[in-house]
Amino acid sequence: MRSFLVICVLALATPAILARKMDRCSLAKEMSKLGVPRAQLARWACIAEHESSFRTDAVGRNPDGSTSNGIFQLNDLYWCQPSNGKFSHNSCGTKCRDLRKHDITQSVRCAQKVLRERGWSAWSSGNSCSGNPPSINNCF
Repeated sequence: MRSFLVICVLALATPAILARKMDRCSLAKEMSKLGVPRAQLARWACIAEHESSFRTDAVGRNPDGSTSNGIFQLNDLYWCQPSNGKFSHNSCGTKCRDLRKHDITQSVRCAQKVLRERGWSAWSSGNSCSGNPPSINNCF
């Protein structure tokens, strides 16, 4: 019985270990360490806030049946391979579940690819974050 309880507790705790809720400064600092240009950090933080409320495990369900994954809400039809095996262009060459983990490296790399290929307008919040997003200067 004790073993069963331990297994249940671990099963419930695992998602919390694999995902996290960030904030503007923790995201900016981590993205900076990953080599994202400082001039882009405020806009990335604004996008993450609007798209996922800074949650690395966020999953958005879209009207077309696709899902958007992770802190930057990257769509499974174009950018990552869903675990259910449905077709995806998988342009980032990653599994969607890897975009929803505590470690945001895959999400950042994929989001940078989206930016290079589609621009800021690839995100529904991209244009609203274009003007003067809240500063990240106090984070450093």
